[in-house]
Parts: sequence; structure tokens; C-alpha cells
Amino acid sequence: MTAPRLDTDPWLVREPHVDPGALAVAESVFSLSNGYVGVRGTLDEVEPFGMRGSYLSGVYETHPLSYPEGGYGHPEEGQAMLTVADGTPLRLLVDGVPLDVREVGAQVHERTLDLRAGTLDRRLCWTAPSGTTLEVTSRRLVSLRERSTLAVRYEVRALDGPAHVVVRSELVDGEVTPTGVDNDDPRVGEVLDHAFEPLASVRAASGGALASRTRRSGITVAAAVGHVVDGGRVSTDAGPRRVATTVAADLRPGERLTIVKAVTHTWSHDAGADSLVGEACAALDSALDLGWEGLLAGQQAVLDELWTTADVEVDGDPELQQALRYAVFQLFCSAACISGAPVGAKGLTGRGYSGHTFWDVEGFVVPALSLLRPDAATRLLLWRSATLDLARERARTLGHEGASFPWRTISGREVSAYWPASTAAMHVNADIARAFWLHQNVTGEDLDSVGGLEVLVETARLWMAIGHEDAAGGWHLFGMTGPDEYTGVVDDNVFTNLMAKRNLQRAAEACRRLQARAAELGVDPTEISSWRSAAEAVHVPWDEGLRVHPMNANFTAYQEWPFEDERDSYPVQEHQHYATFYRRQVLKQADLVLALWWCREDFSAEEVARDLEYYEARTVRDSSLSAAVQAVVCAQAQHPDLALRYLRECALVDLRDVQGDTDKGLHLAAVGGAWLALVAGLGGLREDGEDLELAPLLPTSLSRTGYSVTWRGRLLRVETTREGTTVTLVRGEGPVTVVVDGTQLAVTAAAPGHVPLRAPAPLLDEPRQPAGREPRT
Repeated sequence: MTAPRLDTDPWLVREPHVDPGALAVAESVFSLSNGYVGVRGTLDEVEPFGMRGSYLSGVYETHPLSYPEGGYGHPEEGQAMLTVADGTPLRLLVDGVPLDVREVGAQVHERTLDLRAGTLDRRLCWTAPSGTTLEVTSRRLVSLRERSTLAVRYEVRALDGPAHVVVRSELVDGEVTPTGVDNDDPRVGEVLDHAFEPLASVRAASGGALASRTRRSGITVAAAVGHVVDGGRVSTDAGPRRVATTVAADLRPGERLTIVKAVTHTWSHDAGADSLVGEACAALDSALDLGWEGLLAGQQAVLDELWTTADVEVDGDPELQQALRYAVFQLFCSAACISGAPVGAKGLTGRGYSGHTFWDVEGFVVPALSLLRPDAATRLLLWRSATLDLARERARTLGHEGASFPWRTISGREVSAYWPASTAAMHVNADIARAFWLHQNVTGEDLDSVGGLEVLVETARLWMAIGHEDAAGGWHLFGMTGPDEYTGVVDDNVFTNLMAKRNLQRAAEACRRLQARAAELGVDPTEISSWRSAAEAVHVPWDEGLRVHPMNANFTAYQEWPFEDERDSYPVQEHQHYATFYRRQVLKQADLVLALWWCREDFSAEEVARDLEYYEARTVRDSSLSAAVQAVVCAQAQHPDLALRYLRECALVDLRDVQGDTDKGLHLAAVGGAWLALVAGLGGLREDGEDLELAPLLPTSLSRTGYSVTWRGRLLRVETTREGTTVTLVRGEGPVTVVVDGTQLAVTAAAPGHVPLRAPAPLLDEPRQPAGREPRT
């Protein structure tokens, strides 16, 4: 897949020459979303395209799952995010000839995503067969204030001659752009390509509305479209699956046709079609009442606040500066208006992973949002806690008490058909519990306000149900899969054991603080005591000869992987069978290294250094999740230059299409991970203590870093230069206690804290990676 060539700019992502061969990746990069509705960055005239897509968070269809051999407890249905009614098409004809960028030989064709304005701009100049040169400009936004609204301002100008111009503006039902998934089962394609049953079609003078219902999941969706036209003649036609508004104009030299198009979406599990059409039309009335300038002003106000509270700066690396601001923008947009639905691994930018959410959203997206936009993190946690009954049901299916959250899902029900990488990956429950606990620690809010106490209690009960105490009193977890999916179904995975330990400890402490609520959940002192006892007895494997932690029992005895011989055979899973690599020392992504970050109290500085060195040499990063983790732990081990190289790989994963699959959508865990790689990596930020902690480093190629965090309702700005680190209280009442390199600062608005920058002090030389798997920057 070809990646677009992008200019480097601190606030713009600009493709100066649109490459039709790079459209699929560019559509993901130029996606716009507000967490409720999202659209891919397709061309206005539709053709050519890589993958069209307009999406609503939480809207999905179910489909059959088939198994060659049946088995108890396997999920019976899959889920896939659907393409809903697409309101982006604006098909242009000039003197009867349709615009097709593959044929017109454009003199200018550029697109720009403005991170401060929240708009996607396009400019195209070409000479029509009639000899007239025309200019098309469009500006698209997905409103960050009016959650249902997509709007486009589209203008055609005749520069040096007359032109007869016709624009056909469409709202097209999702069935016209079939969803599809990576599944060869013909039943799946049949279900998803015909997911919607049309319910209503409404025609108006300058637009209309459509409503339909998914045939299996029973979700009703509605969309409405309206136009404000300057300089043309308007007519509208409507059918069961399409509303088409045609605008015609006879332009003389210098004249222009301007169209403002607004599209609104809504959905519900139980509302009727008429009600939803009315809701979509009301949202459309609101958008048209605000007008284009009003929508722009609202967008600007939201983003002004974002950049006031969340801007990130790096001096010395313009490409990284652009990538980090892009990451903050997409992270915020992924959840800005979300409600009652999860953020998927691709957000609303593409149909990769069928739109499913995974543990990495709670691992990387939610913790970043807790520090940047805690209100958005709250909504994501409320969705997750609302699925607790489904997690309890899954635990009962598995024969356990407590709650077992799904590996992959949209609705909250497990839909993974491959249990060694899903059901066996029980760490997901501790990862989710951690997100709840971190959020309350960062915000200072009541844990139970987002359903966190119940989540901690039920996941603690799950660990007690699946843990095993041996004759010597050691506590074990057998048959688990850790974060590394190349090492499956093992005993005593260190990451899983330590995360379970923390889950049990935090559940016990939360129940001690919230005794009355804990009693309502049936928790008594005996149960709390059993949690603490198990946590204290957790077994952690150790290889005395190598002086490292085996990732799981006997891992260091596995056969080594022939990295030099296999240097051109990546991803490993596409070249080797699971039976080949499951018992070899090759890692898809950071596993024990992630424990060095998330469970830092369990490792000494020497253990961090030695473990990192060992696993760096065996991790191939076939997953975009890994680079952020390695960036943080390389900084933790005092290797800032290597940490920077991993940070760059993570931050540029989509702008450069590092993994080769950005065409399917952005990598949102890497988007959140990029920000964390800066603040938790080079910044050394740790949010898991009573006070905010920082341990900043500055790589040789950077002269300054700066970022903002919201800590317990106060906005802090952290800036690191060669002279040291300054922490400033920007909003809220002080003092705020911040610990920088062990020095406790009492920061107020009038008195920022300052600590000199320390030099890196690594215990070992910079670790090496497998042949050909160095950071890709």
C-alpha cells in the first residue's frame, strides 16, 4: 500500500499533490470524527476511492461464526461495524463531463487537514475539455459541538471561460457501500453486504432523510441532508436508499457556485423510524440555523480549548512535532462526543478489526484521555461498566465467579473465534480494572461514579476463581496468554500474574475505603483478606542463571528464533504456523517489558535494565502497540535516544504507514501510545502514586519538550530544556505537589517549580534489536 507524501508543518497535515495510488491510506489519515459520527477522507466526487465509509459508534450487525470443530463456550455470533448512510458525495459534471482526477490532468490538487480549525480542505484546478479552467475548493468538518453533524462547503469557480456546471449531491444508504470483513465465509458477506432494511425515505425541497434498520441486531439509524445554495438551480429526488439533490449553474468567467451541505445522523436500539427521522431533521435544522460560519466558529472554540489544555511541543524534530499534534487531535476526536459506545481499535476511521474494541483502548487511549480530557475518559469507562452483566455472563459460561470481559467486542459480548489469543488472554480484565483505578487517581473523583468499584470487585473475584495455590503456598495462573500473541496459553505469564496482583490489591483497598458500597456488593472482610493473601503469594518466575525474568514459566528455555535467517519474513504470523512460534523466543510485542512500566514497583533498576536488554533482542514489533511501550521502558532504563526512536515510530505509524495497513484505519492505541511515549517515556510521568511523579530526560537531538496534563482538576504545564524542568500551574487552585526526580515541589500559579535536568545514567549499554527490526523512523 502506498502512503501519501505529506508536507511537514507544525499545525497542518498537507498532501501537496494528491496521489490516486495513495488514496486508501490518505482516506484514513484525513478521516474526521467526533466519536459519535466519523467519515473517511474520500474525495468529494467519490471516484476514485480506496474504501468509502461513514460510521456511527455503536452501530453494528451480527453475523454467523463457524467452527470446523465445535466446542463449548465458543461465541456463536460475530459483530461488525457498518457503513451507514454516506453524505459526502458531491459528483461534479462540467459541460457534461464528470470530474475524475485520474483523467483531468490537474494543475493543482492538494488536501490539508488543519489541526487548529478541525477542517479538511481541498483545492483542485484543471482545464475542462471545453477549454475553461475551473477551480474547486471544498472544506469538510465533522462538528465537535453538534455531535450529529457533518458539513461541507463546496465551491466551483470558472476562472477564464464559461461553464455549464452540475453538482449531484447525494445521501446514500450504507448498503451502497458494503461493509465486508476479512472473512471468507460467504454467509458473513451476505449478511453484512445487505445489513439494512429500508424503513423511510423523505424528500424536501433541498434535501431529505432516510431511515433503516439492521436485520439482525435491530439497530435503527436515520440520516438527514439539507443544502444552502448560492448561484444555482436546485431540485431533489428521493428513493428508498438515496436522496439526491441536483444543483445546476451556468457560470461566466469569474463566477462561482457555492453549496453548503449539512448531513446529520442518529441511531437507537429501540426508537422507531419516524422518531429518528424527526431527530435527524431537528439536528439538521440546528446545523442550518447555525450556518456554515456558525459551525466553523463552534469547531474553532472547541479546538482552541483543546490546544490550550493539551498542546504538546518538541523542539529539534519538526516531523515529530507534527505527528504528536496529529496524535492529540485524533485522540481527542475519537471520543469527543461519544456516548454509550466504545472506541474501536480504528475508531471511526476505517473498518479494520471489524470496528471492534480491545484491551488496548483501556490500556493506552483511556489513560491518555484521563490526563488530557477526563470527561471523555469518563464516558468510555461508563460504557465499559455498563457491560458488566455481559462480562458476568461470560464468566459463568467459563465456569467462574466474577466477570470476564471480552477480548474483542462492539456491544460488550465476546466475539473472538480464536480462544488462545482471546479467552486465554485473561489479562484484559486487569487492564480494564487498571483504567478505572488510574482514572480515579488522576481525577480525584469517586471510583464508584463510573462503576469502578463493581468492576474491581468482580475482576478480583475472577482472579480468585482461576488462580491456583500450590502446596508451598505460591499462587499461580495457568493456561494464560499475555500481551504477546506469539507466546500463547502458558503458565505464570509475569505480566498477567503481576496485573492480577494489582487488581486484587486495588480491589481490597477500594473496598476498605468504600465499605458501605462494598457491603452492598456482598464483599466482607474475609473476602478482602483472601484477595490480599493471594496478591502477596503471586508467583513470579526468575532465571537465576541469566539474571532475568522469564516472560512465563520456562520461557528462557525455549528454542531461540533464527532472526538472521528470517529477517525478511515478517510479520511472523504470515510466514509461520502458530505451532512453530508459540514455543520459541520470539515476541510480537512488548509483554514482560510492559510489566516493567505498569508494575514498576515489582522491579529493581537492575532488573529493568537486564530484562529490557533480554527482550529487546527478541521483540519484532509485528504489532503497532509495541513501540510506545518500548519507548517508555527504554527511557525508564536511561536510554533517551533509543526511546526517541521508538517514540518516532509510534507517532508516525499512520502518517508514514509504518505497519503497511493504515488503509484499514488509524491505529488508535498507537495514537494514545504516542502521547504516552512522550510524557511517560521522555517525561517519566507516573500517575499511579499519591503525587504526580516526573523523571524527565532529553535526547541529544531535542532541545525542549513541553506538554500539559490535567491532574485532579488542575491544569499543569511541564517544560523540559537542558537547564531543567519547570512545572507551572495554569488553571486551578494550588499548591499542587509534584515530585520531579525525587524532589517534592509545591507548585502554585505564582511560583512554578523547577528542577535541574539530570544526565542519563544507564546501567547497561543501549540494547540491540533483532536483525532488521530496529525502530522504523
